[in-house]
Amino acid sequence: MNFYGEKLLFIGAHPDDIEIGAGALLAHVAGQADVMCLTLSDNQKNPLLRNVVEEHYQSMAVLGVPREKVVVQTFETRNFTRDRQQILESLFELNQGYRPAMVFTHSQADMHQDHGVVTMETLRAFRGTTVLGFDVLRSSHGFFPHFLVEVSEQDVRRKIEALSMYRTYADKYYFDAEVTRSALIRHGALAELPYAEGFDILRIVSRFRRAT
Repeated sequence: MNFYGEKLLFIGAHPDDIEIGAGALLAHVAGQADVMCLTLSDNQKNPLLRNVVEEHYQSMAVLGVPREKVVVQTFETRNFTRDRQQILESLFELNQGYRPAMVFTHSQADMHQDHGVVTMETLRAFRGTTVLGFDVLRSSHGFFPHFLVEVSEQDVRRKIEALSMYRTYADKYYFDAEVTRSALIRHGALAELPYAEGFDILRIVSRFRRAT
């Protein structure tokens, strides 16, 4: 599958979700593809998380995604089920304007209530588009990647550095550098590669063309 020059959309429920689930891939394709990242909640209802939006921008910058390509909306954390229709409409509007070739969002194995809403509404809003699901370690139970993308040692280091921008979450086990590296090593082993980012397949849309 060729990412070069394509429009790639990454959708997460909260700041940090995209980096945890797809940070190495983002580091790998940034500058070679037209990347947009959408986070649906800014988490600003929680005073303990007042810095996470700025940390999110800093994290994305480490991965090579400029601020103008990072969209943060204001849906309320843990109330995505209530706001499902508004989320669908927001995603549908984005699809009409951006028309991505491929969308990356939460795995169907994710138990977090907000993440599950994002997955289902993404599939509704982006009909006719390939959609792959990423693993957010703390809430994905039973995740197994059937789509593996090779990433480099440099991509791994940049993912780890990007996650280190979240000083708010410095004490969380799923931000530990060795946990991050070990997941990329495991997914790499499944593909007989040093490192890989792993996704589950939510929808694949393919077109067969004759060779010229």
